[in-house]
Amino acid sequence: MNKARTLLVAAATLALSASVHAQEFVTVLTGGTSGVYYPMGVALSQVYGKAMPGAKTSAQVTKASVENLNLLQAGRGEIAFTLGDSLSDAWKGDPEAGFKTPLNKLRTIAAIYPNYIQIVANADSGIKTLADLKGKRIAVGAPKSGTELNARAIFKGAGLSYKDFAKVEYLPFGESVELMKNRQLDATLISAGLGVAAIRDLATAVKIVIVSVPADVVAKIGEAAYQSGTVPANTYNGQTEATPTVTIQNFLVSHEGVSADAAYKMTKAIFDHLPELQAAHAAAKAITRENAAKAPPAPLHAGAARYYKEVGLIK
Repeated sequence: MNKARTLLVAAATLALSASVHAQEFVTVLTGGTSGVYYPMGVALSQVYGKAMPGAKTSAQVTKASVENLNLLQAGRGEIAFTLGDSLSDAWKGDPEAGFKTPLNKLRTIAAIYPNYIQIVANADSGIKTLADLKGKRIAVGAPKSGTELNARAIFKGAGLSYKDFAKVEYLPFGESVELMKNRQLDATLISAGLGVAAIRDLATAVKIVIVSVPADVVAKIGEAAYQSGTVPANTYNGQTEATPTVTIQNFLVSHEGVSADAAYKMTKAIFDHLPELQAAHAAAKAITRENAAKAPPAPLHAGAARYYKEVGLIK
């Protein structure tokens, strides 16, 4: 009898241990350390540490959107940052964008803030317009990253291709900026929130120009995820004029393997702790609960939907 009771207790303990273990990790997939995803992801992991007692939270450096979505599909992370066009491509399955098959396990948590396509040139390069980029040396983001997919789309809309440039480097933000400081590159395309650290750093070292992306070029891209926007004057040192450009919505995404209860808590925590996210990066000031459930490229997670129903945003 005692042996049977011992076995039952051991089995119950193992079951409880397995249940706790299954829920104890919340890994936030971010991006490179010189972008916006990383500092905001670190802040988000800290928020989850407070909002989800007992969970072990962490922020992981990644190559951002495309890698993040593939990792989520494989169950290697619980929540991730991504660009809206990458999420759309992943849900549909676009091999050219880095998704060999549709990533059907993805579930949207929230629309957050817009990325601004910021094409930055050394002022002494003579680059003032998109056409001036012909024959110049440019960085377009890591290969098949969300930023690089943005670069392809925008240059196509402007009637340009990589063949028009003297040199194309596939580099993350920080590395492209270092090459610009050393005069080894003329321009870089950075897709990130306003005030991104890499451009702030560059603007303190050299005089920069933010290259305009006119509304007619945005229209020629032919993708709803791309909208016209403006980089306000004085966003960066020496940038005294507002500059037309392209914006793309960012999203936080999870996957169907994350429980509805965990996804509910993760969604609620975002909006209960916005000041902490805003303190991590100014881009978070554009996050609003009212816009969070609008036009998700992949279906809402059941837990996120529960939260938005609770606050009256969806029926």
